[in-house]
Amino acid sequence: MLNTLSIQNYALIDQLNVSFKTGFTIITGETGAGKSILLGGLGLVLGKRADLSSLRDETKKCIIEATFEIDNYDLKDFFKDNDLDYENKTIIRREILPSGKSRAFVNDSPVTLDVLSSLGTSLIDVHSQHQTLQLAENDFQLKVIDALADNRKILLPFRTKLAAYQKNQRNLKSLLSFQENAVKEHDYNKHLLKELEVAPLKEGILEELEEQYEQLNNFEIIVAQLSKGHQLLNDEQVGVINLITELKLASGKLATYGHQFESLHERILSVFIEIDDISSEFDSLQEKAEANPKLLEEVNAKLQVLYNLQKKHNATNITELIEIRDVLSEKVSATENVELEISKKEQELSIQEKELDKLALEISNRRIKIIPELKKQLAESLSQLGMPSASFQIEIQRSQIFNNNGKDELVFLFAANKGSNYGDLKKVASGGELSRIMLTIKSILAKYEQLPTMMFDEIDTGVSGEISNKMGDIMQAMSKTMQVFSITHLPQVASKGTHHYKVYKVEEEAITNTKMKKLTSEERIVELAEMLGGKTLSDSALAHARQLLG
Repeated sequence: MLNTLSIQNYALIDQLNVSFKTGFTIITGETGAGKSILLGGLGLVLGKRADLSSLRDETKKCIIEATFEIDNYDLKDFFKDNDLDYENKTIIRREILPSGKSRAFVNDSPVTLDVLSSLGTSLIDVHSQHQTLQLAENDFQLKVIDALADNRKILLPFRTKLAAYQKNQRNLKSLLSFQENAVKEHDYNKHLLKELEVAPLKEGILEELEEQYEQLNNFEIIVAQLSKGHQLLNDEQVGVINLITELKLASGKLATYGHQFESLHERILSVFIEIDDISSEFDSLQEKAEANPKLLEEVNAKLQVLYNLQKKHNATNITELIEIRDVLSEKVSATENVELEISKKEQELSIQEKELDKLALEISNRRIKIIPELKKQLAESLSQLGMPSASFQIEIQRSQIFNNNGKDELVFLFAANKGSNYGDLKKVASGGELSRIMLTIKSILAKYEQLPTMMFDEIDTGVSGEISNKMGDIMQAMSKTMQVFSITHLPQVASKGTHHYKVYKVEEEAITNTKMKKLTSEERIVELAEMLGGKTLSDSALAHARQLLG
């Protein structure tokens, strides 16, 4: 329920702070006093779009804040899903800055307008004459029937299964689209993959082959240099090994004369060992060296394959070629396995469809069963509201496709008078009739489900005093289980309220301000008397007002 509403710098409102309670709250005021401004401000905290022109003082920001008690609205999941702090007393704040930017907060956490609007629909249902168009919407009509049929416990699992079913349908569509496109490319991809799979692709292979090619292609140079190196090391007169040997003998004799000579000898000994090992390596390489034209040809062929693949696939190295090969492998594999995936997905959809059909049939049967009761309640309520001959033709027809409400198409037709043809509500019902029908439906809904705070904006427009009296009774009855507001010009409705507020304008320092106050018992009598007979209060008007208030 709505606890408090605070409005600053909005239209004709400079500063307004008002508190509300449970029950039936009446809001009255002369035409142009600012009741629509009040609704406009409330609409902003419920997620409506902001307009810079609504700022009273364009140099200051507009702040609208409302406090709600939400513990009965089952909104904990909504707060969790939107990463908001849940509080039984939740504060919603909306700010419109002079720059034109708008900000919204729920319990001091910033939120988008979409989130705010979704939350707002769960907190307050503001009914205006424009909203009577909802009566002609299939979803709204089914909502009424489902409330009476207690279908919520079946609709929830149905919608969960429907979401999974629709997701699988999208997946199947993607698979079929993939198959259609992939088949065209499959043969070419398979050819490319085969080329890459035959090629010797591994990390470092290119460098390894290039080194092997250089050795095989320069055999003569390598053999000549190995021979020269062997000669330089092993020549009997000037060979490096003979010279190092003599150096080793000389340093060995010096080693006995001190630590520094011993260290020098060890270093020369280390050099001798290394040179001797190098000599052995030269011998080994010379023995192994042999010309191999056939191997040279094979290595060159492998290199050309790799170079050509790099050029063909615009790859700068072997790693990229490996990645391309793996991607092609996945594509080819996916294409070859897509038939199996499609078959599996079709089987899943078939099972899901049977489960959905079963639930949809149960939902439909419960609707059909409750329709007579709905027609009866509508007829009884509308008869009290001056429409004794009003009747409805409500039929459930099975559809071929699933929707969020099951698998039904609803025929919901109306006739206001006996002998009249049934037709669509928006075509055959007048504005006053639509208002009474909407009020009746809302009152029926209130018996079967937890509705948010209801605010009726002049729903009694265009009806007689006696009918408005009955409409007031209906709203008063609704207020026993929920918070109900009624903005009205009719004293018969206004007299039914538990609380009565008046919206009025005052001029302060040549500036018009809209204000709102809660009326005392005496002030209510005066307000009703003015609504009955105008500003000039007569004894009869005052007496009538007292009579209306009981």
